Amino acid sequence: MKFTAKQISELVNGFIEGDPDVTIQKVSKIEEGDPGSISFLSNPLYTHFIYKTEASVVIVNKSFIPEHPIHATLIRVESAEVAFAKLLALYNQIKDNKSGISKQCFIAETARLGENLYVGEFAYVGENTEIGNNVKIHPQVYIGDNTKIGNNTVLFPGVKIYSDNIIGKNCIFHAGVVIGSDGFRFAVQDDVGTKIPQIGNVVVGDDVEMGANCAIDRATLGSTIIRNGVKFDNLVHIAHNCEIGENTYIAAATGIAGSTKVGKNCLISGHVAMAPHLTIADNTSMGGATGVTKSLTKPGLTYLGAPAMEASKFRRSIAHFRNLPAIVVRLEKLEKEEKQRT
Repeated sequence: MKFTAKQISELVNGFIEGDPDVTIQKVSKIEEGDPGSISFLSNPLYTHFIYKTEASVVIVNKSFIPEHPIHATLIRVESAEVAFAKLLALYNQIKDNKSGISKQCFIAETARLGENLYVGEFAYVGENTEIGNNVKIHPQVYIGDNTKIGNNTVLFPGVKIYSDNIIGKNCIFHAGVVIGSDGFRFAVQDDVGTKIPQIGNVVVGDDVEMGANCAIDRATLGSTIIRNGVKFDNLVHIAHNCEIGENTYIAAATGIAGSTKVGKNCLISGHVAMAPHLTIADNTSMGGATGVTKSLTKPGLTYLGAPAMEASKFRRSIAHFRNLPAIVVRLEKLEKEEKQRT
């Protein structure tokens, strides 16, 4: 499918410098651009590529001032990165615009289906489910009984949604996501563990995206809640009865233990571990491999280390830790001198 620079500029609300009729049919990195492709420049580290790229069109910030001649047609926008993201989303929408219900899937008679669905081979839709409009259910997806899926949600191959869960609209679940598996909870007496049944559910808000192989446990009672706009990287685990606040971003391999409440607009890096029954304030940031053992109640702070401490304190502590071998040598020398004096 081909687009002109003029059509692209209208899509991203930009204005053109160059040939408005030049056509593009693919996207590319700016350093690998070739004729017929469109790219973008946002990071100043890549500025030198714009003067030699063969891409036909490059999206740039309005503030960009070229220092050398540029052969590509430019589309100037407020944010080149945001505009290119919108363009990629459109590209994905066109590429993945599948529809129709496969004869090789199973849909229970009691299921209520919206319009313009795609249901792929070997997908399973259980009893009393409710599927919204424009939902895409890729092959081998399982949707359990009494589950609700909102409009425009995409479930990629192998997603498993247990019974009684609620998924909002405009969500994207990548391959292998599991929603509503049992929480990890046992009552131990005389060294014998008795499984505590998990009879709650998971409620996922609108505009949530989960990377491959995320696992969200159902609540023991009540709901595990993922609020609107939350984004997960791959391999994120959210335990039973947790709550993740709006527009919080969580990177890969992070695990959050049961009943912990994370605020809104938090930025959580990879491999973070949180203990159970904690409260994390809004706008909190955590560096990679942070270990959180106590509630963090002051909003807007950044934490590093295990156990977690404020970033400035952590950096001072690390500086002392790095000097520890030299400090030990000095201490041993002083002890030796003190013994010689006595």
